[in-house]
Amino acid sequence: MDDIESAAEVRYTGEKGLEDALRGADALFVYDFLSTAVPRAWHAADRMRWVHIASAGVDPVMFPELRESDVVLTNSRGVFDDSIAEYVLGVVIAFAKDLPRSLELQRQVRWQHRETERVGGKRALVVGTGPIGRAIARMLRATGMSVAGMGRRAREADPDFGSVHASAELTRWLPEFDYVVAVAPLTGQTKNMFDAPAFAAMKPGARFVNVGRGELVVTADLIAALRGGELAGAALDVFDTEPLPPDSPLWSMENVLISPHMSGDFVGWRNTLVEVFAENFRRWHTGRPLRNVVDKQLGYVPSGQ
Repeated sequence: MDDIESAAEVRYTGEKGLEDALRGADALFVYDFLSTAVPRAWHAADRMRWVHIASAGVDPVMFPELRESDVVLTNSRGVFDDSIAEYVLGVVIAFAKDLPRSLELQRQVRWQHRETERVGGKRALVVGTGPIGRAIARMLRATGMSVAGMGRRAREADPDFGSVHASAELTRWLPEFDYVVAVAPLTGQTKNMFDAPAFAAMKPGARFVNVGRGELVVTADLIAALRGGELAGAALDVFDTEPLPPDSPLWSMENVLISPHMSGDFVGWRNTLVEVFAENFRRWHTGRPLRNVVDKQLGYVPSGQ
């Protein structure tokens, strides 16, 4: 932040001081991207022109007053793409090669030979065709998996997905895939898209991976599908309530892999997020176009931005 401090008055604050800090401020850097404080303090933003959030998801700041204003919103798209793709590849291999069971048997000092699955030849549907979804598709394809995407509009000959299916036809396409990876942004259209009918439509033996937003999933329906055998397993990095409550049945399910919203958090990611903001600040300060401008009606950065 040194270069920014030399060019502007910088006010550092937590949630309690946000209202005072917003008065007279031209720009806001939401470094704590999980905070819900901005909507409550927004009435004090009397000259705000630009808000930047240190995440790819922008739902914490998509409240009506900001959405309907002329304030430009940018995000940190691009920072976590490859790291999240590596996480997805890791859990796919962990499922296929039964690694959680191997670790459990190791702790029990038990030698139990088993046969495992091949990854090559399996089919994956990546729901969300932004940069993170594309990185996931490229990484899974490198293992010999067949990958398709799902987005707002259907199309063919996509460079990363090949075929992209329309999200309105989710239940039609789910039976075709061994792995379903949720990485869609949270919008009015995607909230609760993975519900009981969606899980019931999945191929027997399919696994579900969520690295998008917890609210994409109806958690009770997911638990019921796992208990009922409609799903062979789930790898979950995000949840509708975080931290995941200690009494959640998901903790004790043998076919569930849980991580605490960390799939993209590589060593050094915090500094990288500040660097992204600093580069955009230099653009803003010199009148150049900002990067990663969010379409506030869509809730994400459109392709090509």
